[in-house]
Amino acid sequence: MAAPPELVVNAYSTGWLKRGFPWVYPAEVVRGTAAPGTVVRLRGEGGTALGVGIADRGWISVRRFRQDDGPVDAPLIAARVAAALRRRGNLGPDTTAYRLVNAENDDLPGIRVDVWGRVVVVAIDSPSLRALGEAAGLAAGDLLGGIDAVWLSERRDPRDVERAAAAPRCIFGDATLLDVVVHELGLAFEVRPPLGKDAGLFTDMRDNRAWMAGHWKDTRVLNLFAHTGAFSVSARHGGAGQVVSVDLSEGYLTRARRNFDLNELDPGELLAEDCFKVLDRFRRQGRRFDRVVVDPPGYSHSDAGTWQGERDWARLAAASLRVLEPGGWLIAASNLGTQSPKQFGGALQEGAERAGRELRLCHEGTPGVDHPAALHFPESRYLKFWVMEAGDVA
Repeated sequence: MAAPPELVVNAYSTGWLKRGFPWVYPAEVVRGTAAPGTVVRLRGEGGTALGVGIADRGWISVRRFRQDDGPVDAPLIAARVAAALRRRGNLGPDTTAYRLVNAENDDLPGIRVDVWGRVVVVAIDSPSLRALGEAAGLAAGDLLGGIDAVWLSERRDPRDVERAAAAPRCIFGDATLLDVVVHELGLAFEVRPPLGKDAGLFTDMRDNRAWMAGHWKDTRVLNLFAHTGAFSVSARHGGAGQVVSVDLSEGYLTRARRNFDLNELDPGELLAEDCFKVLDRFRRQGRRFDRVVVDPPGYSHSDAGTWQGERDWARLAAASLRVLEPGGWLIAASNLGTQSPKQFGGALQEGAERAGRELRLCHEGTPGVDHPAALHFPESRYLKFWVMEAGDVA
């Protein structure tokens, strides 16, 4: 068998690879080419062996899978999936939805494996990883046992503007099993596994919902960008006296209503509107809340305008604080990896100043054990979840 092609990287990339970083960018390759999906060997300009990876095109040139010269094959993938499963530990009572493999943080760059009850979904960041993604999904099914279906989906990074994601496909089991009821800390949620990241429940928020569980009783809760209502369901289950869920998508709120029904809970108000319009109306009406949950996407668009997280957090924080009671909590989450905690805090402080309020950080949450963050991969520490007490209006 012919030796894998070799790519030579510059000194900057060599330094990062030696520290464990798993990516090589196009500008860092000084010699050599390889077709996407090809196994390649990496070397520094001085001849240092830097491991083996999978070549790609686009904003990443190589994802490194091992630091020695061994094979990148199904047995390696199965061993990495097994190691990830051992790391998961205790996910909490009656929890059947979790991330089994967290890509680079579990030594499988570009490959995520999520478990939704008896369905496994593999999400890959590039078509170059299809074969390895299939191997990861089948290995997960074998390890877990009793799996009804395994799906392979693609996540197109917005930086890969020329490449469309292929439709999800079932690689094992029952392809007609589209809606599944899963459990998180004793609550039931309906998800659609083939939708990948849009399945309907963000498991990286599970520990934060768990922390909030004891802080909802007898409160008035406003949940903005409510998605399928996980925080709203948790709040009602925790004894909230009033829950208002707002999302631009009628479809998401229909799914939220289904989640309330599954748990035999009153859904309260479900408003399919732009969050800024709702906040302005509530401000004018004098409606106030004890808890305002703000967990927006990085980007969204409506008739009222475009939301961009890196630009608009101060405006959103100010509008939210104008309907928050003194002593109430602003519960703010950002999943933008490009936004540092310092930038996030700065935007929240700017919003507080606009609203004439003071904010005090009470709690800073993180993803759970199923979303580990490798220290050699800084990009993994994306989530900011801050619970802040708001002072009196100035």
